[in-house]
Amino acid sequence: MPTNPRGRTLLPGSLSTEAAMTEAKADQAYREIERLIVFGEVKPGSLISEAVLMEQTGLGRTPVREALQRLARNRLVEIHPNRGVLIPPTSVETQLRLLELRRVLEALAVRLASHCATEADRTAMRDMVELLGRDGFTLAEYAETVKGTHDLIVSGAHNEYLADAMAPLQGLSRRFWFGHVVNEATEIKTGAALHSAILRSILDRDPDAAEAASHELNDYLVEFAYATLRRE
Repeated sequence: MPTNPRGRTLLPGSLSTEAAMTEAKADQAYREIERLIVFGEVKPGSLISEAVLMEQTGLGRTPVREALQRLARNRLVEIHPNRGVLIPPTSVETQLRLLELRRVLEALAVRLASHCATEADRTAMRDMVELLGRDGFTLAEYAETVKGTHDLIVSGAHNEYLADAMAPLQGLSRRFWFGHVVNEATEIKTGAALHSAILRSILDRDPDAAEAASHELNDYLVEFAYATLRRE
């Protein structure tokens, strides 16, 4: 029988179980660190160490390190060996450039999801539409629905290459929005309605309506970005 590095006997299937647990912890670390970044609990432009992130997430070095590698691929952090992890600053110019690309890719994603979403995908979308119709979201609760909606659209498209391309665009635009929102109740209500319209069109299997709804969301995000300039 094979043994692990500590000399314990491994039962059949335990290697895959251990790998699944490691992956789950890395996913948890990703979510926790992304939340810290999105809500500005680690400031844009700051340099932070792995040790601090381990303390803040309550997770070990391996899952935190794996999460940071994913976050770096999605441009939410920059890893500088022997110095730490840099949280890149945000800017309106960067947000507008990524929204140009997101507009095209998200339109493709919703069209694909309209055709390819399975019944399991569609059930999850119906649940999300119902959730988005709820009143009284906190900002943190709304953040979960935004990320969840993004994940449902990409999952429903059933194209892993599109998923890889969309992840940084959606993550960075979420970060900008949550970092600059002022009138929370109004903006949450607007955003929830726009996301719900996209999902409803996908559920109707209407790719033209889904694309139009995705463009409406993009137009809103562009106007939101310009509004931050006017406030400044």
